[in-house]
Amino acid sequence: MNISTDDVRHVAKLSRLNLTAAEEETMTGQLNAILHYAEKLNELDTEQVKPTTHVLHVSNVMRDDEVRESLTHEQVMRNAPEEEDGQFKVPAVLE
Repeated sequence: MNISTDDVRHVAKLSRLNLTAAEEETMTGQLNAILHYAEKLNELDTEQVKPTTHVLHVSNVMRDDEVRESLTHEQVMRNAPEEEDGQFKVPAVLE
């Protein structure tokens, strides 16, 4: 698979990047080099390798679900930058 300069221009436009012609050529070459390097993995014999989601064994560490005291309403509201009628006041997001 090869990436063309048009592909680089398209991705740059989507990313809102203004690349010069020289930068487009440089990016095209670099991205193609990365893809060719990754294609080398297809040369490996992986028939005997089990599919995995992680290279290392990963397990969740869970704690017991215990009922414990939580913060009071007053303690929570002390952290509010602005408060109105006992609730957090935030800037409007709709007009």
